[in-house]
Amino acid sequence: MSKLPEDSFRDTIGTIDKEGKRAWVFPKIPKGKWYERRKWVSYFLLLFLFTAPFIKINGNQFLLFNVIDRKFNIFGFPFWPQDFYLFVTMMIICVVGLALFTVAFGRIFCGWICPQTIFMEMVFRRIEFWIDGDRAAQMRLAKQKWDSEKVRKRSTKWTIFFIISFFIANIFLAYIIGSDELLKMVTEGPLHNTTTLLALLIFTSVFYFIYAWFREQVCIIACPYGRLQGVLLDNKSVVVAYDHKRGEAEKGRGKFNKTEDRKALGKGDCIDDRLCVNVCPTGIDIRNGTQLECVNCTACIDACDFIMQSVNLPRGLIRYASEDEIVKKEKFVFTARMKGYVAVLAILTGVFIGMLFLRNDVQATVLRLPGQLFEHKGENISNVFTYKIVNKTVKDFNHVHFKLVDIKGEIKVVGKPEFTIKKEGMAQGTLFIEIHPAFLKGDKTKIKIEVYDGDLLLETTTTNFLGPRSFN
Repeated sequence: MSKLPEDSFRDTIGTIDKEGKRAWVFPKIPKGKWYERRKWVSYFLLLFLFTAPFIKINGNQFLLFNVIDRKFNIFGFPFWPQDFYLFVTMMIICVVGLALFTVAFGRIFCGWICPQTIFMEMVFRRIEFWIDGDRAAQMRLAKQKWDSEKVRKRSTKWTIFFIISFFIANIFLAYIIGSDELLKMVTEGPLHNTTTLLALLIFTSVFYFIYAWFREQVCIIACPYGRLQGVLLDNKSVVVAYDHKRGEAEKGRGKFNKTEDRKALGKGDCIDDRLCVNVCPTGIDIRNGTQLECVNCTACIDACDFIMQSVNLPRGLIRYASEDEIVKKEKFVFTARMKGYVAVLAILTGVFIGMLFLRNDVQATVLRLPGQLFEHKGENISNVFTYKIVNKTVKDFNHVHFKLVDIKGEIKVVGKPEFTIKKEGMAQGTLFIEIHPAFLKGDKTKIKIEVYDGDLLLETTTTNFLGPRSFN
């Protein structure tokens, strides 16, 4: 973006004053068409966030991130440690997709989709407006002595913030341990789950700290995505931008005077009312150009459009636009850089879909016991193996057994010849395979083993069978 004459604002962040102390941001209540659109998007995303852990597809929780048991469900598809490559591929797709989105449309993700922004601006900030009032009322209350009014408003707000934080912590716990387990704990009561209750209170305290005190500084200081935009954005990226060509003109901005001809005087359309600054939730002045703190929330667009309409000037002084559109009047184009990201994204998505379809609901591994050679068992050669079978489904397999394929021989499982694998469970043990030396192709023969549940083929795996060299 073009560099305005005064660039000292880039030396500090908007939430720190000249003495290095916290400068609290008291934004004005946003109003306008963009804010209404963001509200509906936020309502949908909040509904999705609160219901996703309780939605089941084929018995699988729609979204589950159980890092404790190393089990993940993404859109109803279960992922186990053996599927980690799929999970990594999906995360890479998300990163590339986010990079493409940022190159094209800037930090729009932060303003419209990010949970931090949605909770802060559409939940906690609106409660704050309801209790404390608009910007001016909040500033007065902050300077006010701790009288009965301030104590009442602060205690009410902080209590509601804590209750909502506790509710959010419970929802996040449902994503981690599963909604069924969470509902079971709620039914049993806190006295039977003191450890979980302690964890819940810790998470509640974290959320409460973020939304009651740290607030917009998460986006400014803690979030790494904000720093990525400095690398990803260019003059063709569409961002929330101030049209400095129109707003400043030849002689800069100036206060509105309905009796003067601004164009004849060389004044820009910006009347310097600072409403775009007062409504900003991160406390920046969008007229200074693209900044790290800007989350593309569109509050300044609505505020500026309202003022422009009030003074009979064209709206869109602040709008979604690229620097090239403002300076060169060039419309948005799909650049070669964006096409490169799309190509990479398409390849990764294709690979992921292919791997997803090739993935089995049951994964079996049969490995020869390390350090063990073959043994003679009568006329046969015997090898000892270990097996591990992972059941990724939500149903039990009660009659699991093995069969040799394309070679005559016998499989002897240590224990029962048929065994059970519980849903989302695992079975492991030891088995012996005996094969007549006439069927061996050498000292190392690859054999194929099928795993059945009754007559249902679950999985096919291969392993190596050792025999004497004399039978090559």
